[in-house]
Amino acid sequence: MAPNSRLILTRHAQAEHNVDLDYSIPDAPLTPLGKKQAASLARLIPDLQNEADVIISSPLRRTLQTTYLGWAPAVERLGGLKNVVLLPQAQECNDLPCDTGSAREVLEKDPEFAVFDLTPLTPDWNSKKGFWAPTDEALYNRARWVRKFLRDRPEKNIVLVSHGDILRRITTHPATGPSTYPWKNAEVRIFEFDPQYVDTEECFLCQKENVAAAGGYEPTSTEVEIELAEKKLNGA
Repeated sequence: MAPNSRLILTRHAQAEHNVDLDYSIPDAPLTPLGKKQAASLARLIPDLQNEADVIISSPLRRTLQTTYLGWAPAVERLGGLKNVVLLPQAQECNDLPCDTGSAREVLEKDPEFAVFDLTPLTPDWNSKKGFWAPTDEALYNRARWVRKFLRDRPEKNIVLVSHGDILRRITTHPATGPSTYPWKNAEVRIFEFDPQYVDTEECFLCQKENVAAAGGYEPTSTEVEIELAEKKLNGA
């Protein structure tokens, strides 16, 4: 199925750490505005809500909230939140508190998130070490792992709700180099597997279209770190 699969990639809506660039907020959830942005996706993309065959989400709180608000019609049609596939490998890149997910036992005690199937959350999924480390090598390998996981799914229309930094790494392509695309809040873009690479270990993607964005641009933690480093280098 992979050569013909559509990958419906979605960035989470506005989260608390996006507002004041406060990256000390643990597993930052959506703001009230972010919840409205996410909920508006049901109205903005009705066709995709009807076409989605599986919903996959990063297990951070802001992506889980974007999933159950933004993809609510599709989630209900596909059997409810227990059928949403949680993918720890699609978590955000940095090891900052805002980008570090909550332990399974913490989410199990929270009624908002206990409704998901949390079994994919291993004890080390939020360790930010080894496979999960925020190094370029580990992130390259993790993004490739996600592409291979999506390629091997049997479904035709695959929704992945994730984060700006890791989505850029997932959508990197040798013809264009690392992606620098500024993902907007609650933005949906459609990709397919590049036929030239679909059967390789890299299985790169190619974009088909921008579909919708319910919010404006908010920088990711990596983008802010780069900006601060450049200012420091320039003596600003």
